[in-house]
Amino acid sequence: MSLDALFDPRSVAVVGASADPAKWGYWLASGALAGRSRRTVHLVNQRGGNLDGVPFLPDLGSLATVPEQVVVAVPPPQVRPVVVQGLAAGARCFTVITSGGSGPQEERELAALVTSHGGRLLGPNCMGVVDTTTELRLSWGDFPAGGVGLVSQSGNLALEIGRLLARAGQGFSRFVSLGNQRDIDAADALDALIAHEATRVVAAYVEDFRDGRRLARTLAAAHAAGKPVLLLTLGRSEASGRAAASHTGALVSARAVVDAVCRDTGAILLESAGELVDTAVLLAARHGLGQRRTRGRGQGQGQGQGQGQEQGQEQEQEQGQGQEQGQGRASRLGPGRAVPAGAAGGAPAAPEAARVAVVGDSGGQGALAADALVARGLDVPVLDGATRAAVAAHLPGRGGCGNPVDLAGAGEADLRNYARITRALLDGGDTDATVLTGYFGDYATANPAQTREECEVAEELAEAAGRTGRLLVVHTMARDTPALAVLREHGVPVYERIEQAATALAHAARFERATPYAPPERVPSPSPSPSPSPPPSSSRPVADGGYESVRTLLRSHGLDFPTAEFVGTADEAADAARRTGYPLVLKAMGLAHKTEAGGVALGIADETALRAAFARMRDATGATRYAVEEMAVHPHSVELIAGVRYDPAFGPVAVVGLGGVTAELLADTALALAPLTPGRARELLLSLRHAPLLTGWRGAPAVDLDAAADALCALARAASEHPELTELEVNPLLVHPGGAVALDAHGVMT
Repeated sequence: MSLDALFDPRSVAVVGASADPAKWGYWLASGALAGRSRRTVHLVNQRGGNLDGVPFLPDLGSLATVPEQVVVAVPPPQVRPVVVQGLAAGARCFTVITSGGSGPQEERELAALVTSHGGRLLGPNCMGVVDTTTELRLSWGDFPAGGVGLVSQSGNLALEIGRLLARAGQGFSRFVSLGNQRDIDAADALDALIAHEATRVVAAYVEDFRDGRRLARTLAAAHAAGKPVLLLTLGRSEASGRAAASHTGALVSARAVVDAVCRDTGAILLESAGELVDTAVLLAARHGLGQRRTRGRGQGQGQGQGQGQEQGQEQEQEQGQGQEQGQGRASRLGPGRAVPAGAAGGAPAAPEAARVAVVGDSGGQGALAADALVARGLDVPVLDGATRAAVAAHLPGRGGCGNPVDLAGAGEADLRNYARITRALLDGGDTDATVLTGYFGDYATANPAQTREECEVAEELAEAAGRTGRLLVVHTMARDTPALAVLREHGVPVYERIEQAATALAHAARFERATPYAPPERVPSPSPSPSPSPPPSSSRPVADGGYESVRTLLRSHGLDFPTAEFVGTADEAADAARRTGYPLVLKAMGLAHKTEAGGVALGIADETALRAAFARMRDATGATRYAVEEMAVHPHSVELIAGVRYDPAFGPVAVVGLGGVTAELLADTALALAPLTPGRARELLLSLRHAPLLTGWRGAPAVDLDAAADALCALARAASEHPELTELEVNPLLVHPGGAVALDAHGVMT
């Protein structure tokens, strides 16, 4: 159902309206009245009164027309009666500010009541809704207008983000406070922001992911639509998990799972409100470069008439130099081309790294800026010869026209050199963005006589970025000066710390590079097996999570295990060994960490050694069942850990990493929603930090990555088909040049 009635209702009724600024009802009512030129506004309070000359009516039944949206700000016991009265009056959209009852069950019943009548409910326990493009302000606090759409389960966090956006010259297109999400949830609200033309960047703070797969599909759809989604969540600490539980009763998904989902869908997972705003400002600038290009060209022509013939001719020449590259190009931060290592040093940047030019009036600040950019995965390349020549034309003899570019006093000699040199870098076309770092923006603080000229240079900088379609980012030691106001008015991102600028650029580059995966919904068909008669897949529930049961399950899905028999006595073990052959492995069953407990004996060469190992193991573990298993010996093998864990919001999540007894120590893992395709499984393997061990380290042959990927797919498919298992793990999975074999496995039952 469309959310038009939520964001742009033809009429609104605020129930619980008040004339007292200390009460929520006042802010909701005054906000609603601010949109009277666009919609009919009704104020309801059974005690009577008025606000700004608008009388309070006693109840919804007294309204002359049906309200399209009803805002409910009454004590909890009155919420349901108000909703019932609204439904009877014909209303179909409800924003419930207060809690909807005495607990979750009453809130769910309230939502069911609304949806059964074909309506929608926002909340309960929410802060309302704002749409600055439709003059809708049904909330408390200041919401500056801009291009950022925000969905949040925290009202105060939204206010903090709003204030930070305002300081950066940005604001909200829409704001949706989710509250307890009894009907309208994060995916619903995000879908509406993706479709909203005025929303350039989507931001979200989510504690409870509900239907995580549906949300993941929404995130992927946002990337496909060119709308960046910036996500904040919690769960990095045990304390934040406790806070969420006490805040909205949310069930927090593991941070690593959310991180994997964001990576796979093209969303950007961030750590703070400040980082979100820094990134949103830059991404909004990237989105708006086309509009600024048109506007900036017009302004540049107007101001050029007042700046002298010499500058006009110079500007015309430099525009001609870069016009071919700038025309028709949208702002893009990658993927870039492979280039030599930049002036910042280090190994050559990866081919997909976004390329950034740095220009500053301080050699130290320029060098630190380059280091900050490179440390975040960006490239500071050597500039092309033509670009270096264009820059050098405006530098004094000692200036550096490499990258970073050191103005070496050129800015103090003539403020317009900031624009000339930055324009040369933007026009050059051999970088995707330019960072201007240092003192610019602060000249008028020390010398107010320079205010006009500094503002004119700021206009020129913005015009150059708009005309070329390439990002210009300014890092300055100044704060809230007239020149910075000009830059912000034209959408140029301005930062007080270089690490803010570098981090925002890196996040924007990640968004550009991302290739989202559609979250899997169904189990894919198994890939053809080289075996002439593969064992049939079993869909019967697993009886337990022990090795014997899990091994049987995974073998039915095509996973390879060494030959084994399960026994209870030393004599049975000796009989089994005669069939298995030596050397072999003896394992005690029913232990989570067999090695530490003395439950594994490797390389047993004969029956005497087997009986001795059996006696020691029985005394150490008290186990009653054992596996006598063929000893798997494969040269150039690597041990992996592979598993699937059921996440309450996202369902089965596959994990692979370097394994064996060092799995926890190495902590080198990659995650993805299950089930997997062979191609996706292979990508996970190659994303590991220690992937070179798999592809041939120091002359060793590469392992069979296809066999390893097939094993991961089999494991993920088995877990997806068996919801009675909350965890399923193979550790180690031995991968080698000839294939992959599982050496141990276990599961955890629901």
